[in-house]
Amino acid sequence: MANEFGWFLYLHKENDYKIVINGTPLNYFEVIAETDEKNVTIGDFDFKISYLRWNEKIGDKYYYYFLNLDKKQVYRKHTSFNNKTEDFHHSLYIVSNYFDNFKATKSDQPTLDFIDKNQTDSTFKAIVDILNAYVGEKEKLFIRDLKAKGLIESYNKNKVFPEFKSNPYEQLRKQDLESVVKELYSVQPKIFQKLTVPQSKTIVGFLNLLLDTEQRENVLEIVDNVVKLSDEERTELANVLKKSKLSHITALIKFLESRFNIVQILKALIYDLEEFTNERDHIQKVIEENYWLFGEQYHLVSADKNFETVLNNYLAHLETYDKKPDLLKLEKKDKLRRPDIFICQKTDIPDANSELTIEENIMVELKRPDVEIGKKQFSQIEDYLGFIVNEDNFNSQLRNWKFIIIGKSIDSYIKGLHENQKDKGKKFLVQAIGRYEIYAMTWDDLFRMFDSKHKHLIDKLDFKSSVIEELQSKGIMLNRDASDALTEIAKGA
Repeated sequence: MANEFGWFLYLHKENDYKIVINGTPLNYFEVIAETDEKNVTIGDFDFKISYLRWNEKIGDKYYYYFLNLDKKQVYRKHTSFNNKTEDFHHSLYIVSNYFDNFKATKSDQPTLDFIDKNQTDSTFKAIVDILNAYVGEKEKLFIRDLKAKGLIESYNKNKVFPEFKSNPYEQLRKQDLESVVKELYSVQPKIFQKLTVPQSKTIVGFLNLLLDTEQRENVLEIVDNVVKLSDEERTELANVLKKSKLSHITALIKFLESRFNIVQILKALIYDLEEFTNERDHIQKVIEENYWLFGEQYHLVSADKNFETVLNNYLAHLETYDKKPDLLKLEKKDKLRRPDIFICQKTDIPDANSELTIEENIMVELKRPDVEIGKKQFSQIEDYLGFIVNEDNFNSQLRNWKFIIIGKSIDSYIKGLHENQKDKGKKFLVQAIGRYEIYAMTWDDLFRMFDSKHKHLIDKLDFKSSVIEELQSKGIMLNRDASDALTEIAKGA
C-alpha cells in the first residue's frame, strides 16, 4: 500500500490526506529513503518538482511524472537514469499549470496544434533538461555518500585492497587508492558492479600499480576500454585523477615537511641550545611523540616509566583482556629504574628457522647534549639488558631485544666496541649476545639516517630549516624558554 500510494500521500501532505487501515494511518514514509523539493520558473510558468528516492524498487522503470494543478498525471517520461546505478530507486513529480493544456503526441515530431502544448514544446524540453541535471546531481550524491562508501567498507572487509604497511607513507598510499576507487565508482559504477572478490582484487590491484607510477592518467584510457564513457564522464574522471594526484602529493609533502621540522627542532635543541636542553623536559618529550625515528613499525609501550609500569604496559599491549588485569608487582630492587623510551613491533615478524613469529622490542636511552657516551652510559644499558634477561615475563626465546643509547658524541671506549662488532655487519652495534643487542649512536647518526632515507624528496622541496631564526623573529631569546618553546611545537606537530 505504501509503495502504491506513497507518492500520492506525499504530494497531498499539506492537506493531511491519510489511508487508515484498522484504525492506524498508513506510514508511507517507511518506504521513502529521501525527499527533496525544488521550484523552477521557465517563462510564464512555475514548476514544483518533488524528488522521491525509494528504499526499494517499486517498478520496472523510473519516471518523470508530469501533473497539472489538480495533481493529475497528463504525461510521464522515462528518466535517463534507468538501470544505470544499482538501488537508485527514484521518481520525480512535476506540478505546474503548464500541464493544464498539455496533450502528448505519439511521436517527438512537431505538430501544427497551436492550442495544446506537447513534448516537442521548447518549454517542455527546457524542464526536462533541468530534471536530468537535477537527478544527475542526486545520483552522484547517492553514489558518493552511500554506495561508494559501502563499496570501500566491503572491500576492506573482504581484503580486496592490497595490504599496506602501518607506517604513515603507506597509509597515504592506501588513502589515495581508496579515494580513486570511490571517485571512479561515483563516475561510472558499472566498472565495479557484479564482480566476484577475485575480479575485484584484480582491478583494484591493477589500479594500485598504476597509481604508484607516473602512469596514473592511463587509468582513463583503460576504463574507457572496459566501459564506454560519455564525453562528460571522461572529463569528470580526468579531473578526478588530477585532483586525487594533487591531493596525494600535497598530503605526502605535508607529511614529510612535518617530519623534517621535527628533525630540525631536535638539531636546534642539541646543537644550538645545548646548555639549556635536558633529557626529561625536552629530548624525552619530543622523542616520545615522534618515535617513528626508530622505525615506522613500532608501538610506544612506555616513556620515562619505571620497569614495573613498563612490564604492565607491555603485557597489556600484547594481550586482549575482557577486563583490565590486576597489576603485576616486581620485587627486584631495580624495578624503579626508568628507561626513556620502550617501543615494540606492532606485528610479529616470521622466524626464518621455524613456522613461529618473533616479536621485536627496542629500549632507547637518551642523553642530554653535554653527556658523551662512554663506559658509564654503556654500563647503564647493560643493567637494563640484565633486568630483561632475568625477568620471566620478558625473556621468551621468541622475543628479540635491542637497546639503543643516543648522545651528542661517543668516546674512544665506545668506538672500540664498534670496531669489535664490525664483523657482524650491523651499524652502531656494540654488543650482541644471542637475542640481545646493544647499539650506541650519535644524534648526527640518527639525523643522517633520516636525511639519507628522504634525500631524493627533501632536495626537491624548499623546506625552511632555521627554526632558531623563526624563534628569534618571534622575540624568543636563545635560553631555556627557547628549548621549552621548541619542545611544545614538536609535541603538537
